[in-house]
Amino acid sequence: MADRPTAPRNGSGAWSLLFVLPFAALLWVPFYNSVEPAVWGIPFFYWYQFAWVIVTAGLTIFVHRMTG
Repeated sequence: MADRPTAPRNGSGAWSLLFVLPFAALLWVPFYNSVEPAVWGIPFFYWYQFAWVIVTAGLTIFVHRMTG
């Protein structure tokens, strides 16, 4: 296969700064180190972190679409 030039990327690297949100939200553990409020019996400490897994996946998809 012949080498093809890559298309220039349309987007700004500034979108990548959105990844600071989950980093900052999970960095300060005393903020979410508690049992209450529990959701369906799951302590806040666990469901808060799991919610950020889902939010970060969504952010990754969003940033990928905006920069690629």
